[in-house]
Amino acid sequence: MQIALRSYRSGLSCAVLLSLTLLSACGEADSSRPEVLAEAPQPRSTSRISVRRSAAVQPLSGGYGAYLAGRAALSASDMSEGATRMLQALETDPTNPVLREQAFLAALMDGRPEALTLARQLPRQGGAQLLLLTDEARNSRWDRVELRTRGMANEGGMQLLRPLLQAWAQFGRGQVDAALTTLRPLSEGNGGAFYALHAGMIADLAERPNEAQRYYQRAEAADPQPNLRMALILSSFYARNGQPQNAQRVVAKLAAASDDFALILPLVNASQNTRPVPSAAAGIAEAYMTMGALLRQQQSNEEAMLMLRLALYLRPDFTPVRLLMADTFAADDQPAQADALLADVPGNDLLSPVVRMRRAQLLEAMDKKAEAEQALRAIARDYPERSEPLVRLGDLLRGQKRFVEATEAYNRAIALIPQREPRHWPLFYVRGIVLERSGEWEKAEADLQTALQLSPDQPYVLNYLGYTWADRGVNLEQAHRMLQRAVEQRPNDGHIVDSLGWVQFRMGNIPGALQTLERAAELEANDVTVNDHLGDLYWAAGRRREAEFQWRRALTLDPDPADIVKIEAKLRDGLPASQMPRAPR
Repeated sequence: MQIALRSYRSGLSCAVLLSLTLLSACGEADSSRPEVLAEAPQPRSTSRISVRRSAAVQPLSGGYGAYLAGRAALSASDMSEGATRMLQALETDPTNPVLREQAFLAALMDGRPEALTLARQLPRQGGAQLLLLTDEARNSRWDRVELRTRGMANEGGMQLLRPLLQAWAQFGRGQVDAALTTLRPLSEGNGGAFYALHAGMIADLAERPNEAQRYYQRAEAADPQPNLRMALILSSFYARNGQPQNAQRVVAKLAAASDDFALILPLVNASQNTRPVPSAAAGIAEAYMTMGALLRQQQSNEEAMLMLRLALYLRPDFTPVRLLMADTFAADDQPAQADALLADVPGNDLLSPVVRMRRAQLLEAMDKKAEAEQALRAIARDYPERSEPLVRLGDLLRGQKRFVEATEAYNRAIALIPQREPRHWPLFYVRGIVLERSGEWEKAEADLQTALQLSPDQPYVLNYLGYTWADRGVNLEQAHRMLQRAVEQRPNDGHIVDSLGWVQFRMGNIPGALQTLERAAELEANDVTVNDHLGDLYWAAGRRREAEFQWRRALTLDPDPADIVKIEAKLRDGLPASQMPRAPR
């Protein structure tokens, strides 16, 4: 839920493992394994896998324009155009080793079939070797998978990934005990939840339910708030092994933690008799997906996309991976690419309701607000018992300043809440905002106070209610106390600091307001309201030229039409007496 500050403004720790050598290269080739490195060796790369590296490409015999266009597209996260251009450039100079690597990475990031051909020409490139290993797993050539795994360097992020690849390869070869032996010591250490979960999946597939349960319980104990995949895996196991109460407990925890995933509860319950991870290849895809999620947490989006592409290569219908990739594209301001990834998810997919919600958000990001509204209304019709699509609809309408319609959507969402809980404070907060903007202050005030009852020290609610009281000239002492509490929690939030300065101004504390509002202007130099408030304060303090400067600056910051009228009136006539602060006591 996107939350405005006030009415005038819209698993596993891997810091050590994700070192600079992450997937930089594979280990030295073993000459006794010609199937691993059949091509002539190339200089070993020591950089991180990246499609945007700054290393200079050797002079090209032609196609330099295509290369530059490819780099520009990749820098803008346009993988499709980047891959097309890089492959075009490579056609003009096919022996250029650096260009070959760039073209391979771009093709892999875009899911192009050319990536596999190029990978065979890059025996020292870490991503290429992982793709070749993944292709062997896709074709159930488990002996080759294990050989390639043993040939990889055990450094950086590979320290996390390599044991999983090895264990799943051993399971693929029918060596269940060896696979569990590989993971058992790792499942007992720091970060053991990851390995315990995979060991549980292997034992589960091997029809060893008692052993599987021990590993699953270890994973759950180490990570008591399961993510989506862990919840689906655990609930399926418990349901298939006569423990429906445990299955429901896991699912309920997931639903409580995520509004979106609450939509899929009926589908999750209906699918619990099916294993979410049905094979060794699917297990490797799970490992890649988790690695991709961890890399995203580290802001390593390129490496994350590589992992997710490998997972999707193994399981093209792996919707959780598509959602993660879509989120990565959206974070890189590529909503169209994100939407294209999700467009192929069928309507009967377990995560289809979540996908529909994500696509509605992407439509809004693409400035297709009418289509986004239509999509959200359709989801609300299809899931009349759920509040989530109505909340998103209210947020969309609020962003368009359609406050009366937004209020209606929030009303319907609140009516679906069986019992108010602390986690529901944002819903009363946003309804309070749209009610206030609709001129229904008494109802808005009641909602904001309800939000504070649910979450007493929530700084954004303290800010909104305190600021509005100050702006209306009521409850100033209480508003001042509330805003002091908000600033203590968010000392560098310029909007909240401005609110405190505004209540000080309204109370007649000019010296205190000067210090506070000038600090707010430092934090939010380009905010209309902050500059307008500082102008009012300067005028009240007798600093007329500085006041006019701040008001003129506010006019350059794209204010609303109503604010333009008010600011121009102050430039013409000065601050009205009715807006001057009360005399201090």
